[in-house]
Amino acid sequence: MTTQQAQKAIQDLTQKINYHNDLYYQKHKTEISDFEFDKLLEQLVALENQFPDLKQPDSPTQRVGGAITKEYQTVYHQYPMLSLGNTYSREELTDFDGRVAKGLDGDAYEYFCELKFDGVSISLIYENGILTKGVTRGDGVRGDDVTANVKTIRNIPLKIIDTNIPKNFEVRGEVFMPKDIFIKLNKEREDIGEEKYANARNTASGTLKMQDSSIVAQRKLDCYAYYLLGKDLDVETHEQGIHKLEKWKFNVSDAYRKCKTLDEVFEYIDYWENRRGELPLETDGVVIKVNSLEQQERLGFTAKSPRWAIAYKYKAESVSTRLNGITYQVGRTGAITPVAELEPVQLSGTTVKRASLHNANEIARLDLRIGDYVFVEKGGEIIPKVTGVDLLKRKGNQKPLAYITHCPECQTLLIRHEGEAAHYCPNVNGCPPQIKGRIEHFIQRKAMDIDSLGEQTIRQLFELGLVKSPADLYFLTKEDLLRLDKVKEKSAQNMLNGIKQSKQAPFESVLFAIGIRYVGKTVAEKLARHFKTIDNLATATYDELLAAPEVGEIIAQSVLEFFKNRENLVEISRLKKAGLNFEAQIKEVVLDSTVLDNKSFVISGVFENYERDELKDIILKNGGKVLSSISGKLDYLLAGENMGPAKREKAEKLGVPIISLNDFNALLAGQKL
Repeated sequence: MTTQQAQKAIQDLTQKINYHNDLYYQKHKTEISDFEFDKLLEQLVALENQFPDLKQPDSPTQRVGGAITKEYQTVYHQYPMLSLGNTYSREELTDFDGRVAKGLDGDAYEYFCELKFDGVSISLIYENGILTKGVTRGDGVRGDDVTANVKTIRNIPLKIIDTNIPKNFEVRGEVFMPKDIFIKLNKEREDIGEEKYANARNTASGTLKMQDSSIVAQRKLDCYAYYLLGKDLDVETHEQGIHKLEKWKFNVSDAYRKCKTLDEVFEYIDYWENRRGELPLETDGVVIKVNSLEQQERLGFTAKSPRWAIAYKYKAESVSTRLNGITYQVGRTGAITPVAELEPVQLSGTTVKRASLHNANEIARLDLRIGDYVFVEKGGEIIPKVTGVDLLKRKGNQKPLAYITHCPECQTLLIRHEGEAAHYCPNVNGCPPQIKGRIEHFIQRKAMDIDSLGEQTIRQLFELGLVKSPADLYFLTKEDLLRLDKVKEKSAQNMLNGIKQSKQAPFESVLFAIGIRYVGKTVAEKLARHFKTIDNLATATYDELLAAPEVGEIIAQSVLEFFKNRENLVEISRLKKAGLNFEAQIKEVVLDSTVLDNKSFVISGVFENYERDELKDIILKNGGKVLSSISGKLDYLLAGENMGPAKREKAEKLGVPIISLNDFNALLAGQKL
């Protein structure tokens, strides 16, 4: 393909991808499947890798992430990101209105009301219509440059398409993690034995500061834009600025309202107080702004906040109800979760009967007793939680709660790992909820994707003694399945077909499905790619595991312990016998060039803008070889940041050239070092 042909193909693909992105994220419609969309994106990535000079700063491939940021640069805000004054009182809101009227010397004014979202403030800087920087609020004067991560948020425009776009402008927004994504993320963390995140706001904040933007992309953050700043914007009111943002395809919450009087502001506050639970994210109040930009300028600022805006905060809804008891749930990994059983009570429009207690530490902190009246809130945590005890209603004869010592399902003595808050049941292969949970994990979509089975089917199969491990699924007969309630001939055959079809799942899906603690979908993919076969992974040493992408000490230790367990090895042997894939499919490398001409490389350290696997692919596609250890025959040690000192020392001792990423790019360009 010539450069001219590549440029045309890149333009066509970019146009198609942007069209479908806009259709999905702005109009909530789809014309192609996710698979078809991913294929378009893959084609664009491949072309940009082959012709890097043709890659544009607003390319939709920026949404995928992949850049590694070791340290975030500090950026000073052109317009300080000041905090708003807060009030929970309508009287104080009336006082604010009085100050506005006085400050404007009796001139007429109106307000623009918006919901106050519980997310992370972001400043988006555009030059000539192109997004050039995404900066966190920081201390209000300066923040961190998180541009690579911001570009993964699909409803933040990378390029504005319009006439008469200002040369420079800034957009303020709120980055958040939608409730459904947060719940799903916590379910996945619980599924692999990780501690769940406390709330969506903190999770969004932590995600925005992650070093690997490809992981940020997977988190599916969202953003509401709420403020346009700059010169020559051709707007006279905040409302006009909002409409311009909407025209430029920013994601603007449509919950705003222009209010001509304070009474209309109060109506807006009342309207959303009971409806905010329907929104895709948490909101804790309302922001009231003077609409006229000229009047905003006249009112000015205090040292900390604008005089033309204020935030009215909703009080967190809290109710008191009786604690009738505590039940203990056992998860797939054996983690014990205590749950408060409550006298049913209305909270935020729903009847609450149960609430989270997290762990033994939380029960001790609250000093709970059965029969206590407890305060329950449903705030940023989404799931109701107990926040305190109404001590005025406590009777003197109630005894402090003692946390259980044995598993409520199999009566095995619980253990608690050092540094962890949760208790665990160690009876991995004999505790019913762990066994059923492991099988449910195995059949899920991201694992073996056996959609003809379900939780109730697994429960019946287990209770009938037909399935006690995932491998048992592959030895079921139609007669076995016909023993299940309401299962007829056709349903049984569909189940068998689904089980048979799952044997086509790739190695990385199988590796995720077998349920090694802390090994989620992404880590499973990295391990499969790095070790190639289950046998290589099973015999890997601690140091070899640490050398794999995404693997730290906790994951490495968990993998070692998994393969030390004889029952796990027997299970894998049975799954092999059933015909599952335990070997990565090695695709034949199609060479882009032979410029590296059998030169051998060892890659060590962290590289900005590249993962090690990407560098391996580039080396292989250009005729080179990638080795895992340093010897006198090695041609080059490609060194990134934080490279291990032992490798550097060995390379220097053997006289192996140590090259940087710039040196490597020079080799790719055909230059001699």
